[in-house]
Amino acid sequence: MHRKTSSMFGQHPSKDIKGTVSKVLKGKTICMCITGSVAAMTAPIIAREFMRWDAEVIAVMSEAATQLITPELMHWSTGNPVVTKLTGAVEHIAIAGDRGKNLGTADLILVCPATANTISKIANGIDDTPVTTVATTAFGSGIPIVVVPAMHECMFHHPFLETNIKQLKQVGVEFIGPRLSEGKAKIARIDDIINRCRDILVEDQELQDYNFLLTVGPTREFIDKVRFLSNPSSGKMGMAIAEEIVARGGRVTIIMTKGCIQPPPLSTNVRLVEVNSTEDLLAAVLNELETRAYTFFISAAAISDFRPAEVKDTKISSERDKLVLNLVQNPKIIKEVRNLYPNLFVVAFKAEVPRLDEEMIDNAYHRLQTSGANLIVANDVSKMETGFEASTNEVFIIDKKKQVYHVPLKSKRLVAVELVDKMLENFREMEFERNHLEGED
Repeated sequence: MHRKTSSMFGQHPSKDIKGTVSKVLKGKTICMCITGSVAAMTAPIIAREFMRWDAEVIAVMSEAATQLITPELMHWSTGNPVVTKLTGAVEHIAIAGDRGKNLGTADLILVCPATANTISKIANGIDDTPVTTVATTAFGSGIPIVVVPAMHECMFHHPFLETNIKQLKQVGVEFIGPRLSEGKAKIARIDDIINRCRDILVEDQELQDYNFLLTVGPTREFIDKVRFLSNPSSGKMGMAIAEEIVARGGRVTIIMTKGCIQPPPLSTNVRLVEVNSTEDLLAAVLNELETRAYTFFISAAAISDFRPAEVKDTKISSERDKLVLNLVQNPKIIKEVRNLYPNLFVVAFKAEVPRLDEEMIDNAYHRLQTSGANLIVANDVSKMETGFEASTNEVFIIDKKKQVYHVPLKSKRLVAVELVDKMLENFREMEFERNHLEGED
């Protein structure tokens, strides 16, 4: 491997995509170790996604991997020469040795995809491929190692492999996936790989001084002991926001409803409160605001506007020909919060089924004005790719001056990145204006 990472004509053309999504990984180098799983076909895609976040990617391939995809493809993908064997250049030390921040030294070793064979070799210190030797070197240098398994499911359940994975986790190796489906232990989703590695690499803890209160998921309004009114919200957008807050060092209390996807792993930066109904959620929000100091309140939960006036204390008989429900309005949580906490930075969400984007923006801005929120996020839930249960979203973020920031269709985690950026930008503007007025007084 040559240390120079440009072509004879200057920067390799494949690097023109660097930083086109975000520059959050600028200055970071990821060593992508590819082994002989058919999932190696995704390696060029994953590498280029990292580059869009402004990372340098160096590919290391086992001989088995080169039988599936060519080193030339990975050279094209990354714009960097590819390591397929160890030579007098001592590539494993150049990439993963304890040499300070010399050019080429990796910040993260990503074994992706990882076969059962490679995982077991790494766990037992067997260095007979460039991949396993780089991994061993990284252990000695303290470089983080992330493994993304991909194999048949029966191989994944081999008891010795399970023991080896457990051993690697005990010494700090992180595993992403696999997804068990169709008899396969499939490679994790690309977004999950990118997001987790980004979280490991990001050192800017710009939110470490802030506490966030976040509501997530669909509320349930019970009709009787077994039935309730609700909506199809999955909580994916809210949990993506929580992950982004934690990745930047913030502390978040998540008030979540049943039926949500899994929250970020519990830690000193993550607290959970579980509720059912809108009234439960309001009580939990007010209790948190009363007992802890929060700077931000993000109301991402899909809250029911109405609830049954009467809840039967038994199960309503299914033999009835018809059932008429008398509904009453639920409290407006953001209004209640704003009245009690005028200095809290509040972010509202508005799910719409609009005819035009302009109509959605106008409706959301009206809600922002009437609720007293600082920002509001509007999205069209009638589209398959932006609906409640989708993994992607397209939103319009609107502030008090009716300035509109459009986030085009992308993963909900990437939407969360841009939303947190806009929150911070507006919060800092608000603080500057407040300090300026106080200075005039």
